[in-house]
Amino acid sequence: MAASGSSTTWTDATPPVGYLSRKALPIKRHDAEPLTREDVQFDLLHHIFSDRNAVFTNPTPAANPLSGKAGKVTFADLYISALYNSSKCSKVLREKMIETPAFATELAKISLLTNVGRINTTMAFFPEMKTALRTYHPVPSLQKTNGNAQDAPRIKNCLKAALLPTEIKTAPPSSPDEILERRRAGLHPPTTIVNLVFVLANHAAPLANVHFDGVLNFLDLFLPSRGLISADRARVFLWLAYFYLESDEGPSPFGDDFAHNHPGKAPLLRQMTEKQKRMENVDTNEEMIWGKKMSAQRNTFLQKLVNSLEDEKKTQPSSPAVRGFVSVNECTLRRPKQPHEEGAFMYYVPQRDSPPDTDSAKKKAWHIVNTTDPLADSDDDLEHADEHVLVDYTRRMQVLSHIERTVFRPR
Repeated sequence: MAASGSSTTWTDATPPVGYLSRKALPIKRHDAEPLTREDVQFDLLHHIFSDRNAVFTNPTPAANPLSGKAGKVTFADLYISALYNSSKCSKVLREKMIETPAFATELAKISLLTNVGRINTTMAFFPEMKTALRTYHPVPSLQKTNGNAQDAPRIKNCLKAALLPTEIKTAPPSSPDEILERRRAGLHPPTTIVNLVFVLANHAAPLANVHFDGVLNFLDLFLPSRGLISADRARVFLWLAYFYLESDEGPSPFGDDFAHNHPGKAPLLRQMTEKQKRMENVDTNEEMIWGKKMSAQRNTFLQKLVNSLEDEKKTQPSSPAVRGFVSVNECTLRRPKQPHEEGAFMYYVPQRDSPPDTDSAKKKAWHIVNTTDPLADSDDDLEHADEHVLVDYTRRMQVLSHIERTVFRPR
């Protein structure tokens, strides 16, 4: 569709700044497929969480037995403290974080990926997960302590509840300008590091011209496709955290000559050479073996689950499904062809049935509507479900309502 007097079409137009970054941001993998170091950008996370500059203000030093430091702390201490003090962080999780500091760091790294949107709320990280709403993925490089890494929806709920005491009854700042205004008004820190990451991710496009060259944006720091050196990206991320939480005036501990000479601009980002690309984010043999082991464990668990459903089905009167709708019991596991992997991963696909007998289908559908809970496979987390899960539940209810209106209403 061309505009009047112009030969430029919408399809030829350059996408808005940040559009392609946001589209490529979520990791997309089949169920049981491991997330590699490349997927999670392990080297970037390592540089961020291993930085030893203690320059961030800890808002709750007394409430954090992990560090207990008043005054300034490192980014790792700041972020882990925010998770620990979240009202949605369970007692079991807190105890594990104290008992095993390495687990706390691994959880923080996975949480940061969830925080920025790289890991979306359809992912889970324990193989015995039953719900069809999410897919299981081992993360060998970030699951070396055998701790329960939760699933992405619970992690996100924990993140959203990571608030300052002053933000519990009032909404936290939702824009970069609001954060700067609070800090300049004397509130240190002006918000939590978790909320800052949410804000920076949501405002990646408008901030592209503020802190970057107008082409790169905040989300690009977490994408492998840009080919930027991990240490540089970590430095820019920490520079942004310091800029908004601590000070935007004077030299930053994370700045370079370019940032010092151009106030408000982030340090420069360099492209990797081919040699550097081969050296970054390389999975170890142990991690690859563990990832395959957990994938096999997941597939075995799913096969047993399907077999139990089939056994249950045999003990019930057989009746075909309603046309267009397939029950959970009639889901099967198939193996997609994976050229790079000898043992392919399994995932659920609907089975194509022959046209059902209409009268039997009506009886079975009516029985299902009246005797089953459409939310029964939610793993009891509806109370803390995010918008994507709730949308899925709503669609289920619409399907059941459609069956009742079109199939069972007297004519």
